[in-house]
Amino acid sequence: MAKIDLRSELTLFDVTNLVVGAIIGADIYVASSFGAGYLGPSSLLVWIVAGIMTVVIALCLSQCATMLPRVGGPYAYAKEAWGPFAGFIVGWSLWLAEWISLAVFPVAFTQYLMFFYPDLEWMPQTIVKVLFVTFLVISNIVGVRAAGKTNDILTIVKLAPLVFFVAAGLIYMILRPVETMSNFLPFFPYGVSHFGEALVLIFWAYAGFEISTIPADEIREPSKTIPKAIVLGISIVTVFYLTTNFVLFGVRPWTQLASDTAPLASATTAMLSTNATLMVIGAAVVGIGALFSVAGSDESGMIGTSRLAYALAVDGLFPRIFAKNHPRFNTPYLAILVQGVTALAASIMGNLSTLIASSVFFMAVAYLATSASVFSLKKSLKPESHLQGGPVVPSLGIICSLFLISQCTIVQITTGLILLVVGVPIYIKYSPKREMTELKEALLSRDSMLRRAYRQEGRFLAHALRHLRRRTTGEREKWVKVD
Repeated sequence: MAKIDLRSELTLFDVTNLVVGAIIGADIYVASSFGAGYLGPSSLLVWIVAGIMTVVIALCLSQCATMLPRVGGPYAYAKEAWGPFAGFIVGWSLWLAEWISLAVFPVAFTQYLMFFYPDLEWMPQTIVKVLFVTFLVISNIVGVRAAGKTNDILTIVKLAPLVFFVAAGLIYMILRPVETMSNFLPFFPYGVSHFGEALVLIFWAYAGFEISTIPADEIREPSKTIPKAIVLGISIVTVFYLTTNFVLFGVRPWTQLASDTAPLASATTAMLSTNATLMVIGAAVVGIGALFSVAGSDESGMIGTSRLAYALAVDGLFPRIFAKNHPRFNTPYLAILVQGVTALAASIMGNLSTLIASSVFFMAVAYLATSASVFSLKKSLKPESHLQGGPVVPSLGIICSLFLISQCTIVQITTGLILLVVGVPIYIKYSPKREMTELKEALLSRDSMLRRAYRQEGRFLAHALRHLRRRTTGEREKWVKVD
């Protein structure tokens, strides 16, 4: 069996790259116009606030990872801090969040497809969603390796449309300063009363920063490197998101953005409307890029969600079928199939904003538990340690998580609490079962954890950055496979 042999420890650049690559994906295509209907141009400020909140919560995760370098993230931290039941509830919440996120992308894919085929009725839309999910389920069951190679090829396809959009948009704004300024006015058309609602939807675009909590012993000076990488990585993401949205608001009136279902493609059409050929080409580049990016992100999400269910099943807290691997492809095919079918049903019944807000509610529950567990883990594991930020960072993490929860609607909170309670009988039924020791050892192995981290790095922007650096510096791979 191949084994990973580290040639050197992970540096600040490596971990920063992992953070950037884990966050940026299709989310910007989906969430870019959410704030327009709630706040108008002032929603740009929400992207900054969401980025700051993400830094705070990610720092809490990094503190937990430093004290307890274990796979499972929030699930593992809560379990260590307060026992198996707390760990299960947090793991169940995180699984629900990721499962609902899976349902977001078939809806987003269909909406961008309707930019090209605006007359699609409900039935054709449903067929598109079925085909979309079926393709992803099959590709994930057949194997991650083939999917990973496809994702490498499509990296430029996903990145190029956004680079094209920003570059063309900035030129458009420079050439039309008066029109551009008018698109940002009034800056606060609705005041700030809907700030929280916009924040919940926009925060979803930052999800994925958990990858920064890879094993701390593989990182050079982890207590310093991880916090720096988190702040630097999320700052890069925030600038990237802000730039894209600044251009979006600059080239298209916010009143129109509020109703756009394919905002970046619609904005591209608007700014190239004076040249029919460029308009068609530009809209095609951005629209098709969005379709590829949405598909790629849902594929990555399906992999992660099935592995989380696998981890819970290995601990004896989920039905054993979620840990059952395909005899030929060695993938958790039943977990992939179950989550694919149920996510498809949710995508048919739910709308985009409701699904995203529900996902953020469950994420916030997991982040709340993680922030709170910092105090317990420090007391039990490393009472003598000095965590950066002291009690301030986890306290702020708790406040941020509670604020996110409070900004969900009463219906979303009630539904979320009901679904959390649904997990209790699952725990009661499976908690007495014995852990699947051999599978757990394989799941928790150092090699397996590093493979997952490096596979995650291949997503979107980070993949291109990593290879650019290697080509310009002559840097060798950080790890190689040996027999």
